[in-house]
Amino acid sequence: MQKTFNFKSIDEEGKEVKTELELPAKTLLMKGMDDYNVGKYFTAIEFFEEILNKYPFSPEAPLAELKAADCNYYLERYAEALVLYEEFENRHPTNESIPYVIFQRAMCNYKQIDRVDRDTSGAIKSIALFKQLLKAYPASPYSAEAKDRIATATEFLANHEYFVVEYYVRTEKYDQAKIRIKFLLAMYPDTKIAAKATEMLARLEAGDPPRSPLTSWLPKLNLRSWTIFNQNDAANSTTTAE
Repeated sequence: MQKTFNFKSIDEEGKEVKTELELPAKTLLMKGMDDYNVGKYFTAIEFFEEILNKYPFSPEAPLAELKAADCNYYLERYAEALVLYEEFENRHPTNESIPYVIFQRAMCNYKQIDRVDRDTSGAIKSIALFKQLLKAYPASPYSAEAKDRIATATEFLANHEYFVVEYYVRTEKYDQAKIRIKFLLAMYPDTKIAAKATEMLARLEAGDPPRSPLTSWLPKLNLRSWTIFNQNDAANSTTTAE
């Protein structure tokens, strides 16, 4: 990656002299964008970082900041990208790209959502940021997708709660299971798993918990970004307990 330009000249004694000149910020940005636009994020980020290191107050610096964050995002370095987006927002709170930055902050958390039996902080934080975007910039071009992501992350949280319910039922802790189901229904009444949770609650309150292996009670998720615990068993199971 060329960040400098070699200039040759002749000194007073007639000898060739090589002088290494720094590329200007505008040229570095152009080269960085050329690589960025064809998916060469590893090299693109070096050009953007060179601008930030050598020309931090140049007109090109804000775009270099934003694109450095984008490079990390597309390289799936979500924690690093999140920090850079937050720094950009703090430095440039009135920049026209702020709606995009908030959306990307949300996506950095959303992309870290894992299986339903694991940490839910990614879903919780992404929902909060998507809602922040919708409140502050309801007419932004990211609003429709933000609403869709909120719905999907909410389904994830509901299914996480149901996973905990399934654990309590399997271990015959029925009182804890009922408490968790009631919480699920209060927090996520419109999710797809709510009907199954309602059915489970009715059985528990009737003193008739599922007696068969609970693979048939595992939620059947169709969420685009995640895998689920015991997915193969769930896909092959029936939808009601025997």
